[in-house]
Amino acid sequence: MQTAKQFIDGHWLTQVSGSERLGQSINPATGQVAALFCDGTQAEAEAAVAAAQRAFDATNWKRSPRLRAEVLLDFAARLDARKEEIADWLVTLNGKLRREALGEIGAGISELRYYAGLARNLFGRVLEVEPGCYSSLDREAAGVCAIILPWNAPVTLLVRSLAPALAAGCTVVIKPACQTALVNNMVIECLSCDTRVPAGVVNSVIESGSEVSRYLCETPSVEVISFTGSSAVGKIIAQNTASTLKRLSLELGGKAPALVFADADMDKTVAGIVAGGMVMAGQQCTAITRVLVEDAAYDSFSLRLVEALKAVKVGPGNDPSSQMGCLIDVRNRDRIDALMDTAQATQRVLLRGRAPGGALAAGAFITPSLVEVQDLASDFIQKELFGPLLVIERFVSEDEAVSRANATRFGLAASVWSTDAKKSRRIAAQLRSGTVWSNSHNRLFAEAETGGFRDSGYGRLHGVEGLNDFLQTKHFYFETNT
Repeated sequence: MQTAKQFIDGHWLTQVSGSERLGQSINPATGQVAALFCDGTQAEAEAAVAAAQRAFDATNWKRSPRLRAEVLLDFAARLDARKEEIADWLVTLNGKLRREALGEIGAGISELRYYAGLARNLFGRVLEVEPGCYSSLDREAAGVCAIILPWNAPVTLLVRSLAPALAAGCTVVIKPACQTALVNNMVIECLSCDTRVPAGVVNSVIESGSEVSRYLCETPSVEVISFTGSSAVGKIIAQNTASTLKRLSLELGGKAPALVFADADMDKTVAGIVAGGMVMAGQQCTAITRVLVEDAAYDSFSLRLVEALKAVKVGPGNDPSSQMGCLIDVRNRDRIDALMDTAQATQRVLLRGRAPGGALAAGAFITPSLVEVQDLASDFIQKELFGPLLVIERFVSEDEAVSRANATRFGLAASVWSTDAKKSRRIAAQLRSGTVWSNSHNRLFAEAETGGFRDSGYGRLHGVEGLNDFLQTKHFYFETNT
């Protein structure tokens, strides 16, 4: 059985603290142990941060943009060469569909190539403020950065922070999710084998608890935290980093609304909402969770959506006929099942998802659900549910659609479904969401920034702005007339 290890100062280790602890990573489709991981402590975190600090201070990594660009391009090539193997393990440890796993790895490869290009274009600026008096505004690496990851998209979410951090010249400590730690090890191996990368530039410490994360937040040696996860944990990170005033990039929870107008192409819209809502079994922060439908189309659309959700084939991620995989574990499957018990007692349930029996009974599988809700105070609208459970709501005007869509503290993503392009643009301008798609959903690109408003976090990932959290601006003043 393979074991995910710590990677510290250029070496793969079990522990540095002297007491080896092993945890289990479970295949959520079967409930069986699939891999082991070394469970780290603060001792491993301290060693990793110290190694990253030495690499930042004592090597030329931060001053070598061409080297960093070449390293990122070769990283992308090695990841591409191992994508089939990594996808197999991603399906095994996460439960997602294999096509979703391959798509995620492909996105990571694209991200690496994009930031390889930007690594050689970290331009500052020079201005003459008075005759013979100059200000040079230099862009410099921020220092040691920590990347704290969830389990739902461990490749993409690692690379979209790691690539700009390395492009900027930072050194990094990664804290992967223990459920998918072996996948993260495989990705890091595609970089760690490059002898041009100084020891300590990249480090990784796995843990099942929160001791390592807490240390990374509290130590003054870490200058930047890049975190993807729930809003609740993001707020804890913000509190724990307050004493050191380190920079935060937080992509947090989502409650993405899809606004469906009566003039939409209904065939395309139903298919798009099923795809956008059931992606990764609904375990994606940008996934559609609320479907707001114009009154004139509500009754017919809701019937069509029910039938489309009923037709979704739930099954193992490595089965090509499966259209939706399982949740990350049985506990979360049971949580969604309990939410549907509550829905049946308090709301109008249009489709009740169930845990299938037979060959799937031991896994974390549950079929899609659709619940009709109008009360904006309902937890089904206000809380992130993170599963294959959609809420459908009715609106009668554009103003009501916008008001309802903006009625939560989340603001990560949304979509507008209409054949009227001007209407879509008009609505998008009023939505408090970091990303708004028109007649599509979850279209994400390395070149285009994403991020949230309000409780969905701050900072931006992807694109040119994705570098900002990993760079500092230094003002150097000099005179030539003295």
